[in-house]
Amino acid sequence: MKYIILIVVIITILFSKPWEIIFIGKNFRQTDSTLLLTASGAELKKARLLPADETFCNNFSELPETQKLDQIIERFMRKWEIRGASFALMKDDKLLYAKGYGYADAEQQIPTETRHIFRIASISKLITAVGIMKLTEDGHLHLDNPVFGPTGILNDSIFSSIRDPRATQITVEHLLRHKAGFSTVYGDPMFCSVDIARKMNVPPPADLNTIIRFVLSRRLRYTPGTSTAYSNIGYGILSKVIEKVSGTTYENYIRENILYPAGCFDMHLGHDLYEDRLENEVKYYETASEELIPACDGSKHLVPKYYGGNHIEALSGAGAWVASPIELLRFLAVIDGESQIEDILKPETIAQMTAFSFDSLPIGWMHVSYNGDCSRTGTLFGTSALLKKQHNGYSWIFITNTSSWKGSKFPSYINQMITQALSTVQEWPERDLFELQIFNQHEYLVER
Repeated sequence: MKYIILIVVIITILFSKPWEIIFIGKNFRQTDSTLLLTASGAELKKARLLPADETFCNNFSELPETQKLDQIIERFMRKWEIRGASFALMKDDKLLYAKGYGYADAEQQIPTETRHIFRIASISKLITAVGIMKLTEDGHLHLDNPVFGPTGILNDSIFSSIRDPRATQITVEHLLRHKAGFSTVYGDPMFCSVDIARKMNVPPPADLNTIIRFVLSRRLRYTPGTSTAYSNIGYGILSKVIEKVSGTTYENYIRENILYPAGCFDMHLGHDLYEDRLENEVKYYETASEELIPACDGSKHLVPKYYGGNHIEALSGAGAWVASPIELLRFLAVIDGESQIEDILKPETIAQMTAFSFDSLPIGWMHVSYNGDCSRTGTLFGTSALLKKQHNGYSWIFITNTSSWKGSKFPSYINQMITQALSTVQEWPERDLFELQIFNQHEYLVER
């Protein structure tokens, strides 16, 4: 009898393949797309990862060494009336610290935890840039490919009405480096969805395709490649380039080819309204002086800028991603050139993205210094964020669920505060919190 039972158990194991089971959210998923490659010396090993939102908590970073750091962050939040924030730090691809501060939802008195996800605004552009560079490495496009016109990537009829013939000179690299020539003289088109919908004779809010059609119906500010002007619409267009070249949605391509291989399972494109918020997403706020504005859906209802005032969904790859600091550092770990976690891009591609230049913006990043520091800021109504990769091996991100009247200048204040806070820690403990995510199948089966 015992032999029969043994045979049944073996057959069950062979058919169920428990060694292929990994966690995605609260469900099981059988796939190879969520393998993270980690490096130990010259050998690589595949590690099954538990999702960050079910692995980490604030308690793991309650350290005596960081009490002053916590105090500086909390004092900063009180000064700027920030309801909630989250901070994570890694060194040489090893996660040292991750903690939430304040409230994810002040009215419900829900404290900010490491699992909470935030709108990351223009840090989304770095994710989009990595998607473009991955397609380039895989031979699906070239940075000098034209984007519009008969020979362009987006040669679809919907984008065929082009007022300024110079628009057919715009290349993929022009978009990546904010050199395409688009004008914001009358406002950023990505935040004028009602006006654009009216001018293009479509119901509001204008979607991304309509916004692209609108900018093509206007003259360029300058000849592509001859100057630089920061452009949100450029990265919106790159989102459409990714869709056209990959044959799938922008979000699906980024998830399957960038985020899942990096071990990021709770990153999503966000939504406009509070009632459509994602699981684990924080509630957003402005300072006490906030003003209501007409809704982007054209209803003329007065709403907060961060909940219905702006069409977040149309931002797509220019600013719509929602993520936690821990998973953003996991994403950074596969594009930073460090050896602890294998990169998904080639060394020469990473070098191209982070090359210092006096006359050109970097690819994806906002600033690259001569000594190798890289930073990417993000500001929207309801959030401010700063991601920084330092030449000394430390990388960190700080995100808030409250915007400041300082607007796009606020990340510089975040940088000053975090720099001061980090200086109070004399020595970080030797540890890697990322190791907590490694899924030991044998231990799981034993515990079950």
